[in-house]
Amino acid sequence: MIEVEDLHRHFGGFRAVDGATLRIEPKTITGLIGPNGAGKTTLFNVIAGVLPPTSGRVTMAGEDITGLPPHELFHKGLLRTFQIAHEFHSMTCQENLMMVPGGQTGETLWNTWFGRKRIADEERALRAKADEVLDFLTISHLRDQKAGQVSGGQKKLLELGRTMMVDAKIVFLDEVGAGVNRTLLNTIGDAILRLNKERDYTFVVIEHDMDFIGKISDHVICMAEGKVLAEGSLAEIKANEQVIEAYLGTGLKNKDQLAG
Repeated sequence: MIEVEDLHRHFGGFRAVDGATLRIEPKTITGLIGPNGAGKTTLFNVIAGVLPPTSGRVTMAGEDITGLPPHELFHKGLLRTFQIAHEFHSMTCQENLMMVPGGQTGETLWNTWFGRKRIADEERALRAKADEVLDFLTISHLRDQKAGQVSGGQKKLLELGRTMMVDAKIVFLDEVGAGVNRTLLNTIGDAILRLNKERDYTFVVIEHDMDFIGKISDHVICMAEGKVLAEGSLAEIKANEQVIEAYLGTGLKNKDQLAG
């Protein structure tokens, strides 16, 4: 699904991503871990077109997508979420989902004058789709609540719901567990697993919670200092001496902390 070849992203003399090479297989869930400052979020930003690479190559299903802007990648089915949820806070949860699909008829002035029936039909279909997504995520009770008023964990679920409003092929999730209570985190994990198994979504997930990574991931990649340090099963990653050393070097006091 995604291949990253010798990817670099430098900020002046600082090499946030420093020759990362990795491969994401279709229909899998890959956990991306590493100490703070390892380059994980910057890697996401470069793959998703938020930042241009300094050098290197990214392909999606064999197509070179290096440096393409986010809106073009969106239409190819590559989506990402952020550590801090980005919602339209004054709109309802349902309306937030309805905003996602691009190319809606009502986006042009001409159609608002002469295409009102088509706009109404389209909005009915989008509303039904949004309700289906809210029900899938078990947050249908938030349908008419302003998105800015729901909890941080519910906002993360809403961001996941946005990916369901379009034909997502691969979704990059950046710290879905940050600030989320355990109950909601389990709900998010269950939704990710269902989307993977039932709808063939491919996920790449940055997360520090090793229990969560262990629950959902088929494969784990560990980054350190902008490079891919190790990859394999979570058990293999936990036993890798280089990984342990990388975490110890950032202040962990023993191996048990790497375990979660």
